[in-house]
Amino acid sequence: MRNFDINEDPHRRYNPLINEWVLVSPHRAKRPWQGQKESIAKDDRPEYDPECYLCPGNIRVNGEENPKYTSSFVFENDFAALKQEEINFEDNSSDTFFKAKPERGISKVVCFSPKHNLTLPEMDLDTIEDVVRTWQKEYTALGNIDYINHVQIFENKGSVMGCSNPHPHGQIWAQSSLPTQVEKTQNNLKAYYDKNGSNLLVDYLQKELLTKERIVVENEHFVALVPFWAVWPFETMIIAKRHVAKITDFTEKEVAGFAVVLKKLTAKYDNLFETSFPYSSGIHQAPTDGENHPEWQFHMHFYPPLLRSASVKKFMVGYEMMGESQRDITAEKSAQMLRDLSDVHYKIK
Repeated sequence: MRNFDINEDPHRRYNPLINEWVLVSPHRAKRPWQGQKESIAKDDRPEYDPECYLCPGNIRVNGEENPKYTSSFVFENDFAALKQEEINFEDNSSDTFFKAKPERGISKVVCFSPKHNLTLPEMDLDTIEDVVRTWQKEYTALGNIDYINHVQIFENKGSVMGCSNPHPHGQIWAQSSLPTQVEKTQNNLKAYYDKNGSNLLVDYLQKELLTKERIVVENEHFVALVPFWAVWPFETMIIAKRHVAKITDFTEKEVAGFAVVLKKLTAKYDNLFETSFPYSSGIHQAPTDGENHPEWQFHMHFYPPLLRSASVKKFMVGYEMMGESQRDITAEKSAQMLRDLSDVHYKIK
């Protein structure tokens, strides 16, 4: 009987953030691909598009005119997933099968730049820092509303991720409850802190910094790495080096350092297949319930769907829908591929 080889043999990896496992099958990465290929979107957008409802000075669907903004611009989503109004309802929490409750919240859109033809890796650092400060302001303002307990900052980039407008933008959904993935993370972070008296992600990052195997980008303040338990082929996570529970804890140097890592990581994504790399990204940080949360550590997830090229997408099907998440390429291999890429965007080389 031979010894286990983590780079060749099927195995499961544990995700301590959400208490789930992922099946890793590295030998399958060698199989030929004859499956679905995605069309590659043309990236020939103008700096200003008179038909774009997010560009400065244009009219949105509700009839409001955007200001001629020159930096980031925030407005309440015209098609908000959450509503602010408080409504009466009959509590049915004791019902076994038909439990439901209203959910209050606010949905906002954050335009990163007035320029229609840019994405994060193509923006200058001052512009990205401005976006980070906008996130800080919105986290504070929304979190100070008495019924808001969670502020979710996220970006869907690319039509393949369901993004309906290519203008550089993200969203913020603030709500009264902790959403499912955040609640799982909260429970596991708290259980680890109560047991060990330390922060799970701070401890995890120290282990990663010793091996360097899965680190993609690093500076004085932040690390971008492929988590040991990553599900998506080129999934990454940015973690603050200093213990900071939320984005408003950043120093000015950390704002600048975070902007640098954001720009370099997203440039590497684009450089991988020399295309505008699609992804869903989102920030996880302390709830805004007014409580102290030493168990939380600021981190940002990136979940890109591309697998083998700019036209081959990873789908969650079959075993993954019926059993558990599964991946072929190992976290170590995808980290090496990303790490070895230039962090200068391919369009300006």
